[in-house]
Amino acid sequence: MTAGGPKVSVVVPAYNAGGTIQTLVDSLLRQSMPAAEFEVIFIDDGSTDDTGGLLDELAAAHPHIQVLHIENTGWPSRPRNLGVARARGEYVQFVDDDDWLADEALERLYAYAVRHDADIAIGRIVGHRRSVPRELFRVDRPHATLDDAPLIDSLTCHKMFRRAFLLEHDLRFPEDRRRLEDHHLVTRAYLLARRVSVLSGYTCYHHAKRADGGNLTATRLDPAEYFDSLRAVLDIVDAHVPPGPRRDRLHRRWLRNEMVARLRGKRLRDAPRDWADQVVDEVSRTIRERFAPEVAAALPALQRTVAGLAAEGRAEDLHRLAEWEAGVRAVVRLTGYELTGSTLVVTLTGQLNDGDGPIAFTHADGRDLLVVPVEEIPADLLDCTQELRHGRLDVVARRVGDEVEIHLPVRFEVKRVAASGGVRLVFQGTATVDVDTLDSGPDAGEWTLKARVTSSGWTKAAKVPLAVSVGADGPVVVDKRPSPAPPRQPEKVGLLRRLQRAFGRRPGATGRGAVGTT
Repeated sequence: MTAGGPKVSVVVPAYNAGGTIQTLVDSLLRQSMPAAEFEVIFIDDGSTDDTGGLLDELAAAHPHIQVLHIENTGWPSRPRNLGVARARGEYVQFVDDDDWLADEALERLYAYAVRHDADIAIGRIVGHRRSVPRELFRVDRPHATLDDAPLIDSLTCHKMFRRAFLLEHDLRFPEDRRRLEDHHLVTRAYLLARRVSVLSGYTCYHHAKRADGGNLTATRLDPAEYFDSLRAVLDIVDAHVPPGPRRDRLHRRWLRNEMVARLRGKRLRDAPRDWADQVVDEVSRTIRERFAPEVAAALPALQRTVAGLAAEGRAEDLHRLAEWEAGVRAVVRLTGYELTGSTLVVTLTGQLNDGDGPIAFTHADGRDLLVVPVEEIPADLLDCTQELRHGRLDVVARRVGDEVEIHLPVRFEVKRVAASGGVRLVFQGTATVDVDTLDSGPDAGEWTLKARVTSSGWTKAAKVPLAVSVGADGPVVVDKRPSPAPPRQPEKVGLLRRLQRAFGRRPGATGRGAVGTT
């Protein structure tokens, strides 16, 4: 350790993680920050597998690692609080036992926090079977605020906090078994912090969901308990922010992410019906009791529609809408690419489709309205006149192996194309990337491309059939579009016809003795 104590204390609650924790351990032992400059505090929450023994062996072999064994609490909150109480670092980094850190994460994020005198430093997060707040990490944000950055979309605790800041404001996780425990601490922290800094230029944190669903909070939520906890988080916002546009904007995050998102598409369609109806009841109550009308009014059309149906308790219509939305997807077509030296230019088109074709909009009384298969929805909920102007096409390079993502520079336009009774949107874009910069330093490797289409409350991704890598002989681009099927030879088609007539079958018939065509 350094003379004044470690620079960073890494706090890790662990429970029955024997099958997954080695990835985290390996990442901690690979850190570029010298072991003398950071400490790791594992809190074993009464594990019943070999987790405790594995951690004891690790601590015995590495002086900068320690283990605290406690009786099982069944929740990460108390273990984290105990870790902070033991911590001696200038900053505290929270990590979960099924996640891991990039090799230079502690060194880079600590240096960034010190450089900008941040109370909270957030390193770029990549998700593995988990969604992450991508918009927050488009650019570095040395001084991010709730007013000029989408901080409120990142409410997990996997950040670096100045320890003195945590102690000064008694920032602790609620120790009862409460959902959204991260939100309780992080929301207060954002509202109290003098400075929050976001490091986007290096992926620091890998946020994973266990394939076996075995992390500490991986149980189906009880709707009443969950929304009681959510309303308690809203109380925190209300205690710090007076009524008005700022409070509405913050409230909108919970309406969008914790309420509307649960009542959409496959998530609602595949949920047990009785449980889903309880969620509708809780969402309806929360919207009516806690949110000003302006909170839902500023959502995109589809989300505004879901919120409106939920507020009225229209569970049947929500299920009908979810069944339809489950079929919405992005359709992207690669129209061309060119590699000149190390510069790759990719052109493509994209649109959003449902099961029957492109998402459609009608035009009535000077307004564009989203077309949905549910009746008696007020036009104000379906009005997407303004948001159609703000659709977006993104192209993202994703590294094979660790799923690190980089947004490529894209120029795009959105075209309105006439459709039956209305219009559809077609996105046309050109992405340009210097492959040498993509494939150098920490971002080396093989990359696949994805396109994301954002419009009217959806962000949907589709693969672009190109792969990019750099070898000893320079950049290589592999076109993965399927080759067109060769045309049929006339004599083969004639033979099929004769065989079909011989067996008394019409072309395309199937069954015993039939010769089918494809």
